[in-house]
Amino acid sequence: MTVRSNKVIITCAVTGGVHTPSLSDALPYKPADIARQAIDAAHAGAAILHLHARNSEDGSPTGNPEGYAQFLPRIHAETDAVINLPTGASQK
Repeated sequence: MTVRSNKVIITCAVTGGVHTPSLSDALPYKPADIARQAIDAAHAGAAILHLHARNSEDGSPTGNPEGYAQFLPRIHAETDAVINLPTGASQK
């Protein structure tokens, strides 16, 4: 007999890949907002956080490592979630 498990893994994509603040005023794009929403998601049960860095001036996607450095240390310090960073075309 197969024993079924009801365990799930929750992934949260806090910023989306190509979204901009003009599409939703709820989109976090400032580093402190990205960190806060990611931390809140982890505390609510997300095991994986999929995060994109944003230009803090206009919210456009950026692949600049300095953008990630502004929020990743805080998330690492406050959660044990797996952090998944993009490798896709949405990074400029």
